Amino acid sequence: MIAAVRRLISGPALGLLIVDAAGVVVLAAAAPAFLSTYNLFVTGRDFSIVLLVALAQMVVLALGQMNLSVGAIGGLVAIVESDLMVRYGVSIGVSIAAGLGVGLLAGVINGLLVHWTRINSFILTLGTSYVFAGINLGLTHATPFYHLPGPISGFGQARTGPFPHMALVTLLLTVALVFFLARIVSGRQILAVGSNRRAAELSGLPIARSVVLAHAISALLAAVAGTMLMAQLGQGQPTIGATWILPSFAGPIIGGASLSGGTAPVLGTVLAVGLVSLIDDGLVLVNANPYWVQFLIGALILVGVMIGRLRVAGVRGFLRLARDGKEVGHDAVRSEPTAAIGGRRQ
Repeated sequence: MIAAVRRLISGPALGLLIVDAAGVVVLAAAAPAFLSTYNLFVTGRDFSIVLLVALAQMVVLALGQMNLSVGAIGGLVAIVESDLMVRYGVSIGVSIAAGLGVGLLAGVINGLLVHWTRINSFILTLGTSYVFAGINLGLTHATPFYHLPGPISGFGQARTGPFPHMALVTLLLTVALVFFLARIVSGRQILAVGSNRRAAELSGLPIARSVVLAHAISALLAAVAGTMLMAQLGQGQPTIGATWILPSFAGPIIGGASLSGGTAPVLGTVLAVGLVSLIDDGLVLVNANPYWVQFLIGALILVGVMIGRLRVAGVRGFLRLARDGKEVGHDAVRSEPTAAIGGRRQ
């Protein structure tokens, strides 16, 4: 039992757990309002949404790719759902199902385009993000959809003590993602393709299916996050998802994900999002300048990337690569088709 826990909480996750615990103690001492029921509810609700956004990016990073359209997909889904409910009077269940279907379709389109065109996912999803955002603005004309049905707004505010009910959705999806990546063949194949695409091809793994599936899962998680944020706001805001790029990368990269793929540190991502939430909440509670949040998160991302490079190449290799101006990528520092969940190679 102890060995299993040690395997689960190690590397970046262990360090983040210690930092998170210390942060909670410091904030509780510096700002007693931090432990108030309402503040914990608000923090937990925001954490639930941001974690889904971070996991959406993490799945694609496991392939060694990126998805810059995470926010645009979440925003489009929220607008489709609120448009159907407010303008056309469609039932809540049908509207949400249609919105999630749109999000899933957007992910499939991303995956197919990345595989068929061989265009770098950074560039391609940057382009599709503008396409999805354009559809969003075309539907709304930059005007929010107000007066959502009561159950939607009620769910966004529902809580039991400090525990937000929407956190249950995030918890279930996080557990399902862990099980998928660790136990399901398709999940293991995504990690194998990200670890070494060439070896995966020679082994006969379905590269196209893995790419499309990873982007579809990413889009679906972003779609759920957009739906939850719509419920929290009580309206379909065209700006939903517009600021998700930074937190989508902050969680997995600080949590130990490798930009070259092959790892899916779910626990590290959870703890990293917790750290970002503590920083955000802490600066507000101590009346600090909130604009420093982006500076701190950006600095943490840079530190996370450098630590990841050090783990892959070692100190000597990192310094040599930095001196020679070379990139640490799929073929530069590793050739074995290994995969990892939680930041540990398996």
